[in-house]
Amino acid sequence: MKVILSENVKNVGRKGDIVNVSDGYANNFLFKNKLAVPANAGNLNINAQEKAAEAKRIKEETEAALKIANALKDVTITLGVKVGENGKTFGSVSGKEISDELAKLGYDIDRKKIELENPIKTVGTYTITLRLYKGVVGKVKVQVEGV
Repeated sequence: MKVILSENVKNVGRKGDIVNVSDGYANNFLFKNKLAVPANAGNLNINAQEKAAEAKRIKEETEAALKIANALKDVTITLGVKVGENGKTFGSVSGKEISDELAKLGYDIDRKKIELENPIKTVGTYTITLRLYKGVVGKVKVQVEGV
Protein backbone atom coordinates (compact mmCIF):
# COMPACT_ATOMS: atom_id res chain seq x y z
CA MET A 1 0.00 0.00 0.00
CA LYS A 2 1.33 3.44 -0.89
CA VAL A 3 1.21 6.05 1.86
CA ILE A 4 2.41 9.63 2.36
CA LEU A 5 4.30 10.07 5.61
CA SER A 6 3.05 12.87 7.88
CA GLU A 7 6.06 12.59 10.22
CA ASN A 8 9.56 11.14 10.06
CA VAL A 9 9.34 7.39 10.70
CA LYS A 10 12.51 5.52 11.59
CA ASN A 11 13.56 2.95 8.96
CA VAL A 12 10.62 3.95 6.72
CA GLY A 13 11.14 7.52 5.48
CA ARG A 14 10.96 11.23 6.12
CA LYS A 15 7.97 13.56 6.31
CA GLY A 16 6.39 14.04 2.87
CA ASP A 17 7.90 10.87 1.35
CA ILE A 18 5.67 8.51 -0.61
CA VAL A 19 6.53 4.97 0.48
CA ASN A 20 5.24 1.47 -0.14
CA VAL A 21 4.43 -0.44 3.08
CA SER A 22 2.42 -3.52 3.93
CA ASP A 23 -1.33 -3.10 4.44
CA GLY A 24 -1.19 -4.28 8.06
CA TYR A 25 1.64 -1.89 8.99
CA ALA A 26 -0.19 1.01 7.36
CA ASN A 27 -3.57 0.28 8.97
CA ASN A 28 -2.42 -0.88 12.40
CA PHE A 29 0.46 1.51 13.04
CA LEU A 30 0.89 4.39 10.61
CA PHE A 31 -2.76 5.44 10.21
CA LYS A 32 -3.62 4.70 13.84
CA ASN A 33 -0.79 6.94 15.12
CA LYS A 34 -1.41 9.60 12.43
CA LEU A 35 2.08 9.09 10.99
CA ALA A 36 0.80 8.67 7.42
CA VAL A 37 -2.16 9.18 5.11
CA PRO A 38 -3.22 7.09 2.11
CA ALA A 39 -1.59 8.10 -1.19
CA ASN A 40 -4.77 8.98 -3.07
CA ALA A 41 -5.14 11.78 -5.62
CA GLY A 42 -6.26 14.43 -3.13
CA ASN A 43 -3.49 13.69 -0.63
CA LEU A 44 -0.87 13.58 -3.41
CA ASN A 45 -2.00 17.05 -4.54
CA ILE A 46 -1.80 18.42 -0.98
CA ASN A 47 1.67 16.87 -0.58
CA ALA A 48 2.88 18.51 -3.81
CA GLN A 49 1.57 21.91 -2.67
CA GLU A 50 3.30 21.55 0.72
CA LYS A 51 6.59 20.65 -0.94
CA ALA A 52 6.31 23.64 -3.29
CA ALA A 53 5.57 25.96 -0.36
CA GLU A 54 8.55 24.57 1.58
CA ALA A 55 10.86 25.07 -1.41
CA LYS A 56 9.64 28.65 -1.78
CA ARG A 57 10.19 29.34 1.94
CA ILE A 58 13.73 27.94 1.81
CA LYS A 59 14.53 30.03 -1.27
CA GLU A 60 13.24 33.22 0.40
CA GLU A 61 15.19 32.54 3.62
CA THR A 62 18.37 31.82 1.66
CA GLU A 63 17.99 35.07 -0.30
CA ALA A 64 17.43 37.03 2.92
CA ALA A 65 20.52 35.45 4.50
CA LEU A 66 22.61 36.27 1.41
CA LYS A 67 21.41 39.87 1.56
CA ILE A 68 22.47 40.13 5.22
CA ALA A 69 25.84 38.48 4.46
CA ASN A 70 26.53 41.00 1.68
CA ALA A 71 25.59 43.90 3.95
CA LEU A 72 27.78 42.66 6.81
CA LYS A 73 30.98 42.20 4.79
CA ASP A 74 31.68 45.96 5.02
CA VAL A 75 30.68 46.33 8.69
CA THR A 76 33.24 46.77 11.47
CA ILE A 77 32.09 46.45 15.07
CA THR A 78 34.06 48.20 17.79
CA LEU A 79 33.98 46.73 21.29
CA GLY A 80 35.51 48.50 24.26
CA VAL A 81 36.75 46.20 27.02
CA LYS A 82 38.87 46.64 30.13
CA VAL A 83 42.47 45.70 29.50
CA GLY A 84 45.45 45.05 31.69
CA GLU A 85 49.10 44.81 30.84
CA ASN A 86 50.22 43.80 27.33
CA GLY A 87 46.76 44.43 25.86
CA LYS A 88 45.18 41.40 27.57
CA THR A 89 41.51 41.78 28.41
CA PHE A 90 39.85 41.05 31.70
CA GLY A 91 37.66 38.14 30.63
CA SER A 92 36.95 37.60 26.95
CA VAL A 93 34.73 38.83 24.16
CA SER A 94 31.93 36.35 23.50
CA GLY A 95 29.36 35.82 20.78
CA LYS A 96 26.72 37.50 22.96
CA GLU A 97 28.59 40.82 22.97
CA ILE A 98 29.06 40.64 19.21
CA SER A 99 25.37 39.79 18.77
CA ASP A 100 24.37 42.73 20.97
CA GLU A 101 26.50 45.14 18.92
CA LEU A 102 25.03 43.79 15.67
CA ALA A 103 21.54 44.31 17.13
CA LYS A 104 22.41 47.97 17.81
CA LEU A 105 23.26 48.28 14.10
CA GLY A 106 19.93 46.71 13.12
CA TYR A 107 21.07 43.14 12.36
CA ASP A 108 19.22 40.56 14.43
CA ILE A 109 21.66 37.65 14.51
CA ASP A 110 21.46 34.96 17.17
CA ARG A 111 24.64 34.46 19.23
CA LYS A 112 24.61 30.75 18.33
CA LYS A 113 25.21 31.64 14.68
CA ILE A 114 28.46 33.42 15.56
CA GLU A 115 31.49 31.15 15.26
CA LEU A 116 34.42 32.02 17.48
CA GLU A 117 37.34 29.62 17.06
CA ASN A 118 38.87 30.81 20.31
CA PRO A 119 37.64 33.38 22.82
CA ILE A 120 38.94 36.85 22.03
CA LYS A 121 41.28 37.79 24.89
CA THR A 122 43.54 40.41 23.34
CA VAL A 123 43.13 43.82 21.75
CA GLY A 124 43.07 43.81 17.95
CA THR A 125 40.96 43.34 14.84
CA TYR A 126 39.37 39.96 14.12
CA THR A 127 37.30 38.54 11.27
CA ILE A 128 34.38 36.57 12.68
CA THR A 129 32.38 33.96 10.73
CA LEU A 130 28.58 34.00 10.90
CA ARG A 131 26.54 30.93 9.89
CA LEU A 132 23.41 32.75 8.76
CA TYR A 133 21.58 29.89 7.06
CA LYS A 134 22.30 26.47 5.63
CA GLY A 135 25.07 27.08 3.09
CA VAL A 136 25.20 30.86 3.71
CA VAL A 137 28.23 32.21 5.54
CA GLY A 138 28.87 35.84 6.37
CA LYS A 139 31.88 37.61 7.81
CA VAL A 140 32.09 40.65 10.05
CA LYS A 141 35.12 42.50 11.40
CA VAL A 142 35.34 42.99 15.15
CA GLN A 143 37.75 45.55 16.55
CA VAL A 144 38.54 45.11 20.23
CA GLU A 145 39.82 48.26 21.93
CA GLY A 146 41.00 48.90 25.46
CA VAL A 147 39.04 51.22 27.69
